[in-house]
Amino acid sequence: MNKINISEKFELFTEEWTPKIISESNGQLVKIAKGSGELICHKHDNEDELFIVFKGQLTLQLKTENIVLNPGEMYVVKKGIEHCPKAQPNTHFMMIEPSSTEHTGDTVNNITVSSSHQEWI
Repeated sequence: MNKINISEKFELFTEEWTPKIISESNGQLVKIAKGSGELICHKHDNEDELFIVFKGQLTLQLKTENIVLNPGEMYVVKKGIEHCPKAQPNTHFMMIEPSSTEHTGDTVNNITVSSSHQEWI
């Protein structure tokens, strides 16, 4: 495997809230995404989801609190916890999650990307 330049990977796409897979390790997918505004509220019944911010600010709105992540910060949303990601314009972030994790968990709408259609870059 070759080393991966994460900054270069972010330059390869413009879509927002459409995770791109950049690597896999022990059944965990390493995904990057860009976001602005709000995704939909959802949960993953069987998987934890780790978020790391590289640029901008990502807020994970939980039922009990808002977790605000700035560049260099991370947070793990535990399985079964409803969360609603909200991003400042042009926020760049990474997610590390089991390969079984569906994009918008238990909620499906027109922005949902099925796991079988998530793109490797």
